[in-house]
Amino acid sequence: MDGSRYGVTITDLVWIPLADGRRLAARMFLPDDTAANPVPCLLEYLPYRRHDGTRLRDDVNHRWFAANGYAVARVDIAGTGDSDGLLEDEYVAREQDDAIEVISWLAAQPWCSGAVGLIGISWGGFNGLQIAARRPPALKAVVTICSTDDRYACDAHFMGGCLLNDHFGWGGSLLNYGARPPDPAMVGDRWRDMWRARIDDLRLYPAHWLHHQRRDAFWKQGSVCEDYQAITAAVLAVGGWLDGYTAPIFSLMENLTAPSRALIGPWGHKTPNDGVPGPAIDFLRECKRWWDRWLKGIDTGVEQDPKMRLYVMDAAVPVPLFDHRDGHWVGLPDWPAPQIAARRLHLSARDLTDTPTFAAPMLLRSPQSTGMKAQEWCPYGQGRIAAEGATDQREDDAGSLCFDTTPTATPLQMVGIPEVRLRLAADQPHAVVAVRLCDVAPDGTSAFVTFGVLNLTHRSSDEFPEPLVPGQFYDITLRLKPIGQTLPVGHRLRLAVSSSYWPMMWPAPGNVTLTLDPTGSHLDLPILSTDAHLPVPVFGPADGAEPGPQTTHLGPTETRKIHIGIEDQTVDFDIVSHDGDYTIEDTGTRITSTRTKQYSISRHDPLACRTAVQYVVSYQRPDWDVRVETEVTCQADATHFHLSGSLRAFDDGQVFAARNFAESIPRDFM
Repeated sequence: MDGSRYGVTITDLVWIPLADGRRLAARMFLPDDTAANPVPCLLEYLPYRRHDGTRLRDDVNHRWFAANGYAVARVDIAGTGDSDGLLEDEYVAREQDDAIEVISWLAAQPWCSGAVGLIGISWGGFNGLQIAARRPPALKAVVTICSTDDRYACDAHFMGGCLLNDHFGWGGSLLNYGARPPDPAMVGDRWRDMWRARIDDLRLYPAHWLHHQRRDAFWKQGSVCEDYQAITAAVLAVGGWLDGYTAPIFSLMENLTAPSRALIGPWGHKTPNDGVPGPAIDFLRECKRWWDRWLKGIDTGVEQDPKMRLYVMDAAVPVPLFDHRDGHWVGLPDWPAPQIAARRLHLSARDLTDTPTFAAPMLLRSPQSTGMKAQEWCPYGQGRIAAEGATDQREDDAGSLCFDTTPTATPLQMVGIPEVRLRLAADQPHAVVAVRLCDVAPDGTSAFVTFGVLNLTHRSSDEFPEPLVPGQFYDITLRLKPIGQTLPVGHRLRLAVSSSYWPMMWPAPGNVTLTLDPTGSHLDLPILSTDAHLPVPVFGPADGAEPGPQTTHLGPTETRKIHIGIEDQTVDFDIVSHDGDYTIEDTGTRITSTRTKQYSISRHDPLACRTAVQYVVSYQRPDWDVRVETEVTCQADATHFHLSGSLRAFDDGQVFAARNFAESIPRDFM
């Protein structure tokens, strides 16, 4: 923990009172001299159980911040961990209301200077922006990691108006999180009453969310893109190219009027000090520079940093388990960046060319299983534990229309947001399209670079979808996921178009045939000039405090298997993730958890699509033995989604509570 200046006192339970009588549970990290020298306070505000969920990670990060001159409050959201109240749902206005009270309470404590910062990844990154848009007076700065500015356009539910299978995976996880009990060592004898109230209040979240298949007021609440100017706190936006939440970093940098900077590495859904694929960086010190400037008024040079610091990855042989990506850092002084220009490539018969040429329209009906070689929508960057990255794309390419450039004579630094314009017609009123960019090596290996998907009924609006007129051509535009990658000499760039992308997204209800008119179609590829003399950011190796002691009985593992039925052409894709079996020695709690995802489809029948998600977690001590089992399933016919769910909670091996859910929801242009 290089550079630490303070001893640290950690208090596992501090109750923060709310005006309505509820109390939220906090774990506090305080520098030892705050009685004489009050310091700013950092808040991380999550539903993931501060006492036994994120505890070891919090030790690494928050002990480091406290040792370097900041108080830190790690607070359980209402209805989670040991906090009073009920969870309700993700990102509700009440969650933000509570946070405003928490920030006011923290700022008023004698050990606090009155200035507060927010930090968080994923849920905590989301609500950091959402709370900042509410402008609590004490909040001066935010570090938001792997988050979004638009809950509809970029989250685990929808992408390009298409329903993601992560909707059910994440919904099944939230059902399990919401059903977990508080710790009796923290809340005392009332823990069972609190547990039952939580279970009784649960809803089948994926069904609840499917009542909002358009970008309506439900999703606009908490989407800070509705009013970027509402945010006045300084924002450091952080993410990774592998992560699912890269695009919002670009829109935040383009639209925020508050002081803002961005940092994007090769990582998955992780903080950069724990970043995989590597290289990980000394991210906590970058945060300290941000906090020192905006919470303490120290000139640390962050305002002179480039607007965006980006890692440009080298090409790599496609494997699903990257520990590290070679590449280099580059700093863009502004965004949009004048050093990046769009190179327009036109579709022809089977090529991507710099000049347009005539080509006859082409028919496309992809096998419904096209997409099996994709990466996860949001890879977590687990390296050798999980095969969540994209593999060789040639099998998916075979189910797509592919257009290739000639081998490049000079390296191309592709940095930014590719945009594809396609002239398409469909033979049915509802269709989807997926577009991938691939790096094709001289030996034919096809490596995934980026992608985009679009529900063609959402071609003009996510709020007001319209059916297609069968046979009519439409000019549609897809913005692909941002990229930072070099195409090396001798490699070709491939644009692949498919009419399905499973299991990432739910298929259209019919087996659609698309007609693509290449003559009206092109790709705008963002190219960073090799002549640009740009700053080169430099980062030290990752640093952090030591976590508390843990005994690992079984490390995390994951297996992925694909079974193809030759006779009926069904495809089953099963993922079993064991998050480990370990004991947190400071609390004496042994924790195990297992998640299973089962996807199935027929190559020729989209209505055979089915998803099932199971989650089991247990907490054990001599005085406490609880387990929560949940399951969510979804299948669909031409007109409805049919969802079911179950929950079983066990106390000392006996059923404590059980609930079953079932709901059918009309398909609304999905």
